[in-house]
Amino acid sequence: MIVEDSAPRSAIVPLMEIREVTKRFGSLIAVDRVDLDIHPGEVHAILGENGAGKTTLMNLLAGLLKPDSGQISLDGSEVTISSPRKALELGIGIVHQHFRLVENFTAAENLHLGWNETPRLAGNKDLVDRTHSLAKQFDLDVEPNARIWQMSVGEQQRVAILRTLSRGARILILDEPTAVLTPTEADRLFEMLRGLAIGSNRGVIFISHKLDEVISVSDRVTVLRAGSRVSTLKTVDCNQELLAKMMIGRHLNTQPAPPSAALGPAVLVGKGISARNDRGVPALEDLDIELRSGEIVGVAGVAGNGQRELSEVLTGLRPVDSGQIFMGDQELTGAYPVEFLRAGIGHIPEDRYSSGLVTSESIDHNAVLRAFRDPPIRRGLFLSPAAIKSYARQLVDAVKISIRDLGSSVRTLSGGNAQRLLTGREIAAASKALVAVHPTRGLDVGAAEAVRQVLLKARDSGVGILLISEDLAELLSLSDRIVVIFQGRLTGEFNKYEYDVNTLGLLMGGHPAEIG
Repeated sequence: MIVEDSAPRSAIVPLMEIREVTKRFGSLIAVDRVDLDIHPGEVHAILGENGAGKTTLMNLLAGLLKPDSGQISLDGSEVTISSPRKALELGIGIVHQHFRLVENFTAAENLHLGWNETPRLAGNKDLVDRTHSLAKQFDLDVEPNARIWQMSVGEQQRVAILRTLSRGARILILDEPTAVLTPTEADRLFEMLRGLAIGSNRGVIFISHKLDEVISVSDRVTVLRAGSRVSTLKTVDCNQELLAKMMIGRHLNTQPAPPSAALGPAVLVGKGISARNDRGVPALEDLDIELRSGEIVGVAGVAGNGQRELSEVLTGLRPVDSGQIFMGDQELTGAYPVEFLRAGIGHIPEDRYSSGLVTSESIDHNAVLRAFRDPPIRRGLFLSPAAIKSYARQLVDAVKISIRDLGSSVRTLSGGNAQRLLTGREIAAASKALVAVHPTRGLDVGAAEAVRQVLLKARDSGVGILLISEDLAELLSLSDRIVVIFQGRLTGEFNKYEYDVNTLGLLMGGHPAEIG
């Protein structure tokens, strides 16, 4: 049932009007007769679970898809958005959740690629200087000469945001823009968005699964469920409980996780670890870390301070320059990743699609990627199709994914279900320890809660979990201990219920001397 807007229609002509827009994929109705107005000078939040229709609706506005029916108007005139280029010409810019950057190009090259304002004979210095100027203008930290493949996901996202802003979009669509930002960085982004909206009468569409962000930054919020608009409300009339219930149809447990009751001895230990990043620059320096069985240790820090390198060192994916890694009494320094796996270490990587799952392969084949060497899946030189199906079915049932055909491609799964599949597979492999990097990034509140409950269940069974996340609220909720990483070193440690957000923020920003 559609709930009418709580506010009367503005007398000002909206920047954008969407009326009765519908998009079908075969028998699936992804967007069902959705209405939406974007007003000048407002930040309009779009909420909904994975599969609710948010991404499809945004792709219609960005020219990546065409509606089956309905109309889209700009400044009171109906328009046809036939392509992404046409969308940009009309002043609609979008930053996707999965960035569209050329990995072998630098940030400066990506920023200027395909831009009609790029000087024809510009050299590298010109591109770098222009990038520095634009980054300063929009207060975004971007290294112009760094290549995309060398960057963390957070750094890549800043390039994507800057590229879109530099085109001068009048309607700016941001899909999960703070997923990799610290609270301080998110606050700076919110200030920038407010300035963009109010100062120049732009309209900003802000897609987020973080309810506190929506309440903090938006003027109005529209909730989608199963492709339909549930309600559009003034944000001042909302609270997190109301929004969560509208999104998923039930109340969420927002209480912090209870402390571990299964705390045991150290299982994964790093001593004096130093390692380099993909550019050959030191990323970890003489770092010590200890993970005990039955605890979650959260790693807090701004993107690009060694988190990815730490996760890869502790799972055998990156060599160390110096230091030692132990699983119990077994030294794993210099071992291959498969030896880390055999020692009982699972790994949820930073990007579920590029590093965690093989999207072109089936769901059942992805489910057994960590177990195909062992019986009953492997029988001599051959794999058992029946055992593969059985193992995959047990795994997807354990993490509560509703799948009819295990032989379907992973790319058919929603982001939430893909992350549950990856999480379940790695926890099944993690008999002793799990290194989890951004395990709920990009998930709606319902899917994120499900993943967190799976992590807590693993912790309570005795698995030690290293949780690397830039979502400070998630770290505060789940962690038994929090350590702070800055420029490849651990700069602080806190036990559960002793966290101080201001102190954490200072340490994450590299200012321990300011802590009183």
